[in-house]
Amino acid sequence: MRKEDKKVVPGQRGAVSGPGRTRAPRVPGDVPTDRTRPRDPSVEERLRYRFDAVLTRGTAALCGWLALVCLALVVPVSTALVWTDRHAPASLGSRIAAVWRNTGQTMRLGGEVGPPLRVALTVLLALIALVYVSTLVSLITTGLTDRLIALNRGHARILENGHTVVLGWSEQTPTVLSELVAARTDRRRRIIAVLADRDKPAMEEDLRASVGATGRTRILCRTGRPTDPAALARVSPATADCVLVLPRDDPRDDAEVVKTLLSLSAAVEKTEPVRVVAAVRDDRHLAAARLAAGPGATVLDTDDIAARLLVDCVRQPGLSLVHQELLDFAGHEFHTLREPALSGRTFDEAARSCPVSTAVGIVHGDGTVALNPPRPTPLLADDTLLVIAEDEHATRLSATPMPYDPTALTHAPPETPRRPEHVLLLGWNRRAPRIAARLASRTPPGSSLDVLAEPRTATLTGIRTVTEAVGGRMAVLHRPGDPALGGTTDALDLDRYDAVIVLGPDHRPGRADPDDRTLVTLLHLRAGRRTSGRPLPVVTELTDDRNRLIAPPLPGADHVVSGRLIGLLMSQISQNPHLTAVFEELLGPDGNTLHLRPAAHYVHTGRTTSFATVVESAARQGACAIGYRSTTAPGHGLRVNPPKAHVRYWHPDDQIVVIAPGPA
Repeated sequence: MRKEDKKVVPGQRGAVSGPGRTRAPRVPGDVPTDRTRPRDPSVEERLRYRFDAVLTRGTAALCGWLALVCLALVVPVSTALVWTDRHAPASLGSRIAAVWRNTGQTMRLGGEVGPPLRVALTVLLALIALVYVSTLVSLITTGLTDRLIALNRGHARILENGHTVVLGWSEQTPTVLSELVAARTDRRRRIIAVLADRDKPAMEEDLRASVGATGRTRILCRTGRPTDPAALARVSPATADCVLVLPRDDPRDDAEVVKTLLSLSAAVEKTEPVRVVAAVRDDRHLAAARLAAGPGATVLDTDDIAARLLVDCVRQPGLSLVHQELLDFAGHEFHTLREPALSGRTFDEAARSCPVSTAVGIVHGDGTVALNPPRPTPLLADDTLLVIAEDEHATRLSATPMPYDPTALTHAPPETPRRPEHVLLLGWNRRAPRIAARLASRTPPGSSLDVLAEPRTATLTGIRTVTEAVGGRMAVLHRPGDPALGGTTDALDLDRYDAVIVLGPDHRPGRADPDDRTLVTLLHLRAGRRTSGRPLPVVTELTDDRNRLIAPPLPGADHVVSGRLIGLLMSQISQNPHLTAVFEELLGPDGNTLHLRPAAHYVHTGRTTSFATVVESAARQGACAIGYRSTTAPGHGLRVNPPKAHVRYWHPDDQIVVIAPGPA
C-alpha cells in the first residue's frame, strides 16, 4: 500500500520534506532563502523604473529630460573639441565661449577638418543633435496628438460666461438646441454647452444633421455624466446664464434628473444663482426635483402638460397650431417690453399704441404676471408690458391709437347650455389617466369616455382608478381590443362620438417606436371615417415630429408632438423666466386660456375690415385677440399677431384666436 507524502510547513522543526527525509532545524542567524526574502532590484531595473516614471509625466517632462541628456552629452564633447584645438584661445573665458559656440552648432556636419579625433567628435555632435531633434519632434507630435484625442473625447473644460448649458440627451435635445439657435433675444455671439453621457463625435454628428447651420451660435459638446460633479465642471455651470436639464426618454430615469439637479446645486455657489429649467416625466419625482433644484428654478411635469394640450385640442380642434406658433422661435412669441413712456398709462392705452405687436399682459416688478388684465389697469414704473411679437426688437409704439370700424363690431351671442360629449380613446399609456381626469373636469355632466385598449393589467388598473376618480361626472367604459388591428377599430360606430384621441404605447428602450402603432391605428380610423362621412375631430399624440409628416391625412386632425412641445416650452422659459407663469395659466384649469372662437363673435362676417376692429371688439368683451384662422386659406390658415392695419375679408367659418377667461 502506497503511503501519501506529508505536507511540509515552512519553518517547522523536523518537518518531513520527503519519504525518509527530514529538514534540518533552522538556526537563528541563517541566511534566508530566496523564497523568504526577495532579491534586491538591479541597477538596470532601477534605471528602467525611473525612465518609465519619467514617461508617465507627460510631454513637457520628456522634453525637459531630453534637453538635459542632450546637454550632458554635447557639452563634454564640445569641451573636448575646444581643448584639442591647437588654435584655441589661451584664456579660460574665451575657451568657454568657444564651447558655447560649438554647443550651438552641433548640427554642423562635415565643417571641421583636421585630425581624425576632431572629425569624429564633430560627427558625434551632429549625431547627438540629430537624435535630439528627431526625438523632440516625435514628442511634440505625440503631445499634440494626445491633446487632440483628449479634446475629441470631450473632457476639456469650457471657460465661458453667460452661456447656456444643456444637460442630458433625449428626444428634446435637437428641438431645444434648434430653438436656442433660432432665438433672437440678442445679436451677440452665443455659446451653448452640451454635457451628456455620449461620445462627442456622435453628438456633433447628430446635431449637424438635426440643427444644421448655427450662424453666430457655437455648440460645444462635452462627454460625461451630468450627475458627476467633476464632469459637470467641464461646462462651467456656475458662470452660465441658464441651465436646462432635459427629461430622459424613459420615466424610470427621472431619479437621474433629480441627482443631476443635486449635483448642479453643489456646483453652483448660492451667492450667484443660475436660472435652472428642468423637466420630469413622472409626477412622483416632481416634488423631489423641485427640492433639489432649489427656489427660483422651474421644473416642468411633461406628462401633465401633454395631457393638458391633448384635452384642449379635443375641445377646440386646431389649438395645437396656436401652441406651436407661440412656442416656436421661428414665428411670433411672447416678449417683454420695458418702455418708460408707458408708465402711468392704462393697459388699454398701451395695447392701442402697439401697431405691429399684441399686448396681452403686464409683468409686475415683483415678477408676477397679470395675463389679460382689466383694461383700466395702470402700468407702474417698474412694470413691463407682455406682448406677442416677431422678436423683442420688433415692437414699436405709436403716438396715436390704431383706427377701427365701429360699424363692424358685434356682440358675442349668449351662451347656450352644453350638451354631454362622448369621446373615444384609442390606446392607453401612462398619460391616459390624466387625460381622462381632465376631460371629466372640462365636459358637461352625462359625458362618457370609451376606451379601446388591450386588457392588460396596467390598463385595467388605470381605468379602474380613473373611474373611481371621476365619480359620476363621466362614464368610463373599457372596450377590450387592440386599436392597431383593423377588426376592432373598423367595427366601432364612429357616429356616436364627438371626438377621438389616439395614444401610442409608452416608450421603452429596445422596443419598437410607439408611433408605429399610432400610425397603423390612424390608418384604420381613416377607413372607418370614410364609411361614416361625418366630421369628427381626431387628436393624435406622437413622439417624433418627423412622423407627423407621414401620418395619414384626416380632415380636422390635430397632431400633438408632446416631446417637441415640451422642448419648445423649455427653450422659451430659458430665454424669458416670466413665461413660466404665462404658460402655467394658459395650460391651467382656471384663469385665462387660449380659445378659438367664431369670427362672428367679434365682427360682422361677409365683409372686409381690419384686424384692429377685431382687437377692439375682443377687448370690449374682456379678451385679447392675438390672431385668426382661415378655413378657406391653403394649409392650416393660422396667422398669429397680424398687423393692426391688416385688412381682409372675414368668412363666416373663420375663427379668432383669443386669450380669455374660462376653460378651453
